[in-house]
Amino acid sequence: MQTRARGGAGTNQEAVRRHNLGTLLGQVHLRGRVSRADLTTHMGLNRSTIAGLVTELESLGLAEQVRSAAVRNGAGRPSPDVVPTPDGAHVLAVDVRVDGLAVARVGLGGTVLARATGPIPASRDPHAVADAIHAMLRLVVRDAAPSSALVGVGMAVPGVVRRSDGMVRLAPNLGWVDVPFSAILSERLGRIAPVEVGNDADLGALSEHLRGAGVDVADLVYLSGEVGVGAGVIVGGHRLVGAGGYAGEIGHLSLDPQGRECHCGNRGCWETQVGAHAIAEAIGCPADRVASLDEVLDALTSADEDLREVGRLLGRGLANVVNLLNPQVIVLGGFLRSLYPLVREEVDRTLHDAALVAPQELVRVALPGLGPDAVLLGAAETAFGRLLADPVSCLGQAQLDVESALVVA
Repeated sequence: MQTRARGGAGTNQEAVRRHNLGTLLGQVHLRGRVSRADLTTHMGLNRSTIAGLVTELESLGLAEQVRSAAVRNGAGRPSPDVVPTPDGAHVLAVDVRVDGLAVARVGLGGTVLARATGPIPASRDPHAVADAIHAMLRLVVRDAAPSSALVGVGMAVPGVVRRSDGMVRLAPNLGWVDVPFSAILSERLGRIAPVEVGNDADLGALSEHLRGAGVDVADLVYLSGEVGVGAGVIVGGHRLVGAGGYAGEIGHLSLDPQGRECHCGNRGCWETQVGAHAIAEAIGCPADRVASLDEVLDALTSADEDLREVGRLLGRGLANVVNLLNPQVIVLGGFLRSLYPLVREEVDRTLHDAALVAPQELVRVALPGLGPDAVLLGAAETAFGRLLADPVSCLGQAQLDVESALVVA
């Protein structure tokens, strides 16, 4: 692929080189360990060009070459493997949940280098939440090498997020309306790196597509089942985000106009039937334990009729997803990850009966390959975007000695 740039052939060649450098780093980042021979084949470049790009990544501290893991077959030395240097550059990832906060320092290759969890401020005031995130991020950067470059901050929010600027237009379960949380957090962190904000389900879909249950799957739906329910959608290998970034609010499809009132203001939304509070009510879980609902579900060995009814309602909603989007895989995240094994029979049977035959034959329901880290790692992937687009330029602007910077902030 060639890139046009003003300034003549030299400038154009530099743009192409930087593009190829980012593409190669992206392959190493996603695959974790890849031979130079595979990179040559995948990128369609000659061996000397690949060798030069790998050497440049080494000089930037982003990758290293190691002895090939392939079994030697025939004469000659096998091509060396290229692996990411996890702490050469890193991002900070944040998962804002209705019932808690999770943060991590994530290195190249999707390696979680440090993590911390904690409660969300009871007021859920955006500025108080930003203060809590700042304090937790200081914990996860304590052991970061001063020379490790921070290249971005990615954050997941359970709400409708405007793609252009990270404005949280509506997060009903947090009580947020038109909250510029990207700007609030960036200010609190001292603008140490660009802050990317996205919907939690969208980011779960991204990470499961790249690294989890949806690798090599072109059409996928990730269902985030927390207090609310949202969907992240991959169509033809690309994220479906909608005109403003608001696609996927499937939890607010009204399935029962006479049903319970939802936090969004409507009645009978799907999340009132299969969200955390509906599950908790079905199993008699006290309201103050909803934050640990997954632990409560994991301790159960069977489901009673009330919980099986939640399973049937989940299956009915999934049938709508199948009829509308025709995915190959539906990944159940959040509390649904712990619910599904208990009510698998009810979910599968209702899905089979309610969905159209043709799309139903093609879909399978799966648990997250990345477990509870799916959303957090999706947030990390968005934060790595600038580095993977242009490693040289991004590192030139990156913050070093992040611990000191956060203390000052």
